[in-house]
Amino acid sequence: MLILGVDPGTATTGYGIVKKEGDRARAVSFGAIVTRPEDSSADRLMVIYNELGRLIDLYRPEVLVAERLFFAKNVTTAFSVGRTVGVVQLLAAQRGLPTVEYTPMEVKQAVVGYGGADKKQVQYMVQQILGLSEPPKPDDAADALAVCICHAHSDKMRRAMSDRG
Repeated sequence: MLILGVDPGTATTGYGIVKKEGDRARAVSFGAIVTRPEDSSADRLMVIYNELGRLIDLYRPEVLVAERLFFAKNVTTAFSVGRTVGVVQLLAAQRGLPTVEYTPMEVKQAVVGYGGADKKQVQYMVQQILGLSEPPKPDDAADALAVCICHAHSDKMRRAMSDRG
């Protein structure tokens, strides 16, 4: 299974592509789409749309996964990121890609084993699980890879449960 993980943001959108084969997962590609602050919101969203579309066309993932957004304090950031989430979901729908969202706690639990893990712990475990020579950078890419790992673990559990009947 080829999984595209996305950590949506207007300034920086992280992405990770993970190949799950049996019980193993490996990173195929990861990085970040960085937009220019001087560009309009619409132009920034277009850059994200075009770059993610290029990645989907290039790698042909089977599913797009993202962290479910939760903002308690910064409403402005929530609206901005929400726009990016909408663009990502629209793109996935246009390409016929199923989408799955996980809470931050679910991602941390799947990757680190503890829902209250910090970013450094998550980066370290992503590096270990995917056999990377160093922690993935930037943080947005590490987060995108983490949600891919969460899905790989969750998919395994879903399949086991469906096999039970």
